[in-house]
Amino acid sequence: MLSLRSVNQFYGQNHTLCDINLELPRGQCTVLIGRNGVGKTTLVNCIMGHLPVVSGSMTWQLADEPPQNLLQQPVETRTELGISYVPQGRQIFSQLSVEENLQVALMAGRDKSRRIPPLIYNLFPNLREMRGRRAGDLGDGEQQQLAIGRALVLEPELLILDEPTSGVQPSIAADIGNVIRKLNRELGMTILLVEHKLPFVRRVADRFCLMDKGRSVADGTLEQLDEDLINAYLAV
Repeated sequence: MLSLRSVNQFYGQNHTLCDINLELPRGQCTVLIGRNGVGKTTLVNCIMGHLPVVSGSMTWQLADEPPQNLLQQPVETRTELGISYVPQGRQIFSQLSVEENLQVALMAGRDKSRRIPPLIYNLFPNLREMRGRRAGDLGDGEQQQLAIGRALVLEPELLILDEPTSGVQPSIAADIGNVIRKLNRELGMTILLVEHKLPFVRRVADRFCLMDKGRSVADGTLEQLDEDLINAYLAV
């Protein structure tokens, strides 16, 4: 579905991403893991077009469609192609209601007549109850659920989540894990997850890409994420 080859990115004189290779198989949940500051969020921002790529390739291909060069697509077109992103910090519209936040997200699609899919409130029934409340009055966990719901309104092919359990209470984190599993394993949605909590990763992900100092140093199935890799690249 999405294939990255030899992707390089610079921030000033700093070589922040070095020859990154990443494969996102259709219908699987892949996790980007690594210590803080190794380039995980930078890579996601490159995929979304928020940061420039100096060299390398990104190829996007939907089922029964020809491959496309993602690097030639502007930011807004990447959403139309079927890629949705939940960034760190949630970035909801705090002055708008829950339902207005979802309606604003609908406007990013080509079909302006679309309505909020029933799936959103089925996944997050508490948002249905709070749909008239100002988003800024929600708790951190509810805001994160709203951010995920907003990313889902256009029913994307690929959902990217950057640290979705950060700053939320354990019960909400468990609910988010349930949602990821449902989207991926029951609905077949492809997911790219940035996450550092290993128990959560082992619960929801199929594959991993381990990063260190701007490079991808290992990848494979979750069963291949062994103690040697954990001790070398994840232990504090």
